[in-house]
Amino acid sequence: MSRYDDAIGAHARELEKVIGDMDDPRHRAILANYRMHGLLEVSGRYRELLAPEMTVEHPHYRLHEGGQSIILDGMAQVTAFYESLAAANALVMWVGDNDLAVNDHGFSGEVEFYGFMPAPMLAGESAFANVQAGDDPDEIYLLKRTLAFVWPYDERGRMIGEHVYEDGASREIIEPDPSDVITAARAKELLAPEIDKVLP
Repeated sequence: MSRYDDAIGAHARELEKVIGDMDDPRHRAILANYRMHGLLEVSGRYRELLAPEMTVEHPHYRLHEGGQSIILDGMAQVTAFYESLAAANALVMWVGDNDLAVNDHGFSGEVEFYGFMPAPMLAGESAFANVQAGDDPDEIYLLKRTLAFVWPYDERGRMIGEHVYEDGASREIIEPDPSDVITAARAKELLAPEIDKVLP
């Protein structure tokens, strides 16, 4: 059992309570979509989050992380992005402290973000100076940083895209105990009960 087992589903449980206390049906739908999106993504079930009932036919992502900007325009590019993360074993992530706001446009917020990353994806980073790492893809580290999110939604409550902005100075790479690394299979197992929940 990993020390992070509880943390990986904590944000979904927190959102469940927030959604339950909301009166505005559009705002509830937006946050419910965001909650399910995160659960499906970390579980490796990204094709389900890109289904027509959850995501618009032509999504647009703007990702600014690690000193780089990536624009993903259209379903083919967004799907290929998720496929590359899954192939690299880089989908196990979760939200810690967070401050979110929702309105008719969508939601935005600032979050403390954690993710297990294979060593090759972190090579050459200044934040990597505190650890000794090689290029073994099975060598996993924990990347912690602060992100700002802006996610717009359409009139049907479907995600239009992700706009993600990283505070580069917040990047911290931690060498976890091997017993604390959560595998993709374990993440899928941990989050299955949250995905199956019917929200009030």
